[in-house]
Amino acid sequence: MGFLLRLHDRRLAWAGLAVMAALVIAIGSLTPGTEMPDSLPWDKANHFIGYAGLAGLVGLAGISARPAFIGVVAYGVAIEFAQLPVPGRMGGDPWDILANTLGVLLGLVVLALLRRYLLGGGAR
Repeated sequence: MGFLLRLHDRRLAWAGLAVMAALVIAIGSLTPGTEMPDSLPWDKANHFIGYAGLAGLVGLAGISARPAFIGVVAYGVAIEFAQLPVPGRMGGDPWDILANTLGVLLGLVVLALLRRYLLGGGAR
């Protein structure tokens, strides 16, 4: 338990990882479609998994659930609309935004459950 708590409390490291994850999402999302691999797994799963991970990292960085949810969802919406001028990208897709939002929700729920059951609920 002590190891998990020490790992959990490294908020600056989690914040750095969250920034890196956000950059990876931005680069992947804003790369022109012609420069992307021809075959990627299901697009919505990529959105869901990527944003679940980002939300979990933001939560581990010490941001409470509500601001983390709002911030990461807003980031996802901003990225979607930033895709509009990118060649070969649709951008502004409401299904992508939904997948992002559901991923954020799952990431934060999983983090809350892990905190509750592994750390006794005391860690935020």
